[in-house]
Amino acid sequence: MKIICVGRNYADHAKELKNEVPTEPVIFMKPKNALLQNNHPFYYPEFTDNLHYECELVLRISKNGKHIQEKFADKYYDQIGVGIDFTARDLQDKQKQKGLPWEIAKAFDNSAVVGQFIPITPEMDKKDINFCLYKNKELVQQGNTKDLLFSFDFLIAYISKFFTLNIGDLVFTGTPAGVGPVEIGDTLEAFIENDSLLEFMIK
Repeated sequence: MKIICVGRNYADHAKELKNEVPTEPVIFMKPKNALLQNNHPFYYPEFTDNLHYECELVLRISKNGKHIQEKFADKYYDQIGVGIDFTARDLQDKQKQKGLPWEIAKAFDNSAVVGQFIPITPEMDKKDINFCLYKNKELVQQGNTKDLLFSFDFLIAYISKFFTLNIGDLVFTGTPAGVGPVEIGDTLEAFIENDSLLEFMIK
């Protein structure tokens, strides 16, 4: 499986990092060893002093496909969850200043944390899904899919132009404003609507 991530998909987040609001999706990838599941603790890596959480809705691909038309895109994912795209912000800033790729800041081991997935039902309004993140029981991030620059279906169609989507792939769909640092000892808990789907500790 592969982990496909979308950057700057909420305008307020792009602005808070002083990035331009994109006119096309910003895509990057993480290897499968970036995946951390089952509420296992995350161990703070030794190569960064400024590790940031980025809470995101995550789609699970349920059907193989390439060059998918947007009108059929909803047939290719069947579950949604919430995850954390961990970012070594200090490394990312250094790489960006040099015009270099920033995989070392985004794609390191255990940098893609996911919790429980729930089925996407016909009754679910994918254009109005609330999600949020608490750090040590304090609300630090909240978002709603109505604020996405690029919808789920548009993303599936766009990504599949370049990469064949396979069953079990994960798509991190972007983070809203409010990203920030974590420290050893912190506990993160993420929700979709009122359902707690992810909770783990930083060690």
